[in-house]
Amino acid sequence: MTAGSDNRGMATPARVGTRTVDDPLALRALAHPLRRSLYSLVAREGTLTSAEAAKSLDISHALASHHLRQLAKYGFVEPAEATDARARPWRVATTSFSVDSSDPDSRAPADYLERHAVEQAAADLAAWQERRAQEPRQALPGGVSESLLYLTPDELAEALAAWRAVVAPLAERRPIGHHDTRPADAVPVSFTLVAVPLEPTEHGG
Repeated sequence: MTAGSDNRGMATPARVGTRTVDDPLALRALAHPLRRSLYSLVAREGTLTSAEAAKSLDISHALASHHLRQLAKYGFVEPAEATDARARPWRVATTSFSVDSSDPDSRAPADYLERHAVEQAAADLAAWQERRAQEPRQALPGGVSESLLYLTPDELAEALAAWRAVVAPLAERRPIGHHDTRPADAVPVSFTLVAVPLEPTEHGG
């Protein structure tokens, strides 16, 4: 690990907020399996150099560097403050993002990103269930909440905005990149909100 990674608690945090990604080129840039892995890794670690990312993902330094630069080109990651002149750490540009697939040119990469988010959430849930079974006394509350609602477009937009309003102050309280703001018992928790309009049933249900 570099000197920069030894002082992650001193790093300047990512900007708190949600970026809405609607540029087809940006969506295509992120809709790449390795770049999704790199983005998630940088988000978890706070700051990360390409060498550290390469080691974590078992890929070449050159490959990690190339894909991090592509993520930076489209605004998903950005240079972080370095504590070592030889290091070039990266951080995520914002604490979260959402996908706008209203542009037909964005539909395919947006569809991939949405499916990837749900698949990753399912994999994270399965891993947590296994840990919970092995160490029940240390398990945190968690799980799945499911609701079926009948909403107008405005009501759905209102519900999504309310969800973001709940998450935003929690993200601001402990920004990515500031490990020193976390209590000793704080752990990373993945929240994935999935709102899916359904096809009506035969009888309109």
